[in-house]
Amino acid sequence: MDQVRRKLKADYAHRNGWTGRGVTVAIMDTGIVTHMDFDSRILKFSDFTQGRTRVYDDNGHGCHVAGIIAGSGRMSRGLYQGVAPECGLFVTKVLDRKGNGNTAQVLKAIDYVIENRKEYNIRILNISVGMLPTADEAEKANLMLAVEKAWNSGIVVVAAAGNNGPKKNSVTVPGQCRSIITVGSIDDFVKRGIGLKNGYSGRGPTECCVVKPEILAPGTAIRSCSSRGNGYEVKSGTSMSAPIISGSIALLLQKYPGLTPAQVKLRLYERAVRLKEARDREYWGVVYLNRLL
Repeated sequence: MDQVRRKLKADYAHRNGWTGRGVTVAIMDTGIVTHMDFDSRILKFSDFTQGRTRVYDDNGHGCHVAGIIAGSGRMSRGLYQGVAPECGLFVTKVLDRKGNGNTAQVLKAIDYVIENRKEYNIRILNISVGMLPTADEAEKANLMLAVEKAWNSGIVVVAAAGNNGPKKNSVTVPGQCRSIITVGSIDDFVKRGIGLKNGYSGRGPTECCVVKPEILAPGTAIRSCSSRGNGYEVKSGTSMSAPIISGSIALLLQKYPGLTPAQVKLRLYERAVRLKEARDREYWGVVYLNRLL
């Protein structure tokens, strides 16, 4: 797995000027704080849980996700840097301090992202949240339709596969959506005292026999921005894997701004690398940035 992390590292891209500049990533999560690593790149913050206007993250999950995508590494002198350290952030808070959300609020947030996509040049929507298997079927269907709508509007939707693996058909909604890009963890069997079971990453295929997740990325013991004191903390799960791919796509869209969501997904398919460590899993591969770009 260290091989994956080395080849995924964004040094190659950053040296060549691909930093996500000019591309905006929308994040639906628990919020964000004004961490030093985000500079002035939080372009918009909207709170769909309590209606507050000032940025905040009372859970820490969203700030961690944002750091993986876009942290500049300024506080750590470049040690802990996100994949796209100059991209813009359009943040919608849809989860409360316990990480719980309301489907109606999530749907409103997706519509809000779609409405603002042109003004803020939102090219990617990162969804590191998923519905529980016991969720209402109608709500699941509505969320799937909403992310499909975002995809069809020209936004590349990236969703986490969820942490209900390793059994088959354990990918959470909206990661089951056929069109979007779903990301699982390549290192979910690494034991690091993370509180998740071995093989936690959601697995396909879906009930419609679609390969999900398509892409795997590191997700275990990822260090990123903390919502407290401009520091850093470690979190694990497919929630950490998805923003790695969102950041990678931000670099790709900076270099090739004319790509459609379908073309982005095709390029991921064509450039993905399968690893012998995950040969028993149905997936396209992992992302090596030099190949992707």
